[in-house]
Amino acid sequence: MSLIDGFLGPILLETMEKKVFPPSFTHSRSSREGNQKEEERNGRSVPVDIAESQKEYVFYFDVPGLSKSDIQVTLEEKNVLVVKGGGKRKREEEEVSEEEEGKGCKYLRMERNAYTRFMRKFRLPVDADLSAISARCENGVLTVSVEKVPPVAKSKTVEITVS
Repeated sequence: MSLIDGFLGPILLETMEKKVFPPSFTHSRSSREGNQKEEERNGRSVPVDIAESQKEYVFYFDVPGLSKSDIQVTLEEKNVLVVKGGGKRKREEEEVSEEEEGKGCKYLRMERNAYTRFMRKFRLPVDADLSAISARCENGVLTVSVEKVPPVAKSKTVEITVS
């Protein structure tokens, strides 16, 4: 299965293990090329780690400086999980006090990411339970959990006796 970043932020195409995300979920080369152009234009991406357990998939996003009201998690058709965010670069407002501003203080270098707008899209595997998705934002980390549908019981062979 492929992971696709969206339209407001950089777009990347990533691939998870084929057993979780089969090749049928991959996208065409032309979409990857378009994604690279968008990434070059915006120059940032929200980092994400994806974990799988027997019961669920868990997505961990770094979203420093954003509150839960700045983030939206939705589900689009065809099992696509969408995570959007938007907020102000709070560090610019908070870290330079009025006193320092009056003295002509300005940033000489800004390396820390302060995501203002982003969108990431992920096509969920077929065993994802679309009715059991939860999200929480704590200490600059957004955690989205998607439970798995329990596996279908294997068929049982019944012995036929001839009388």
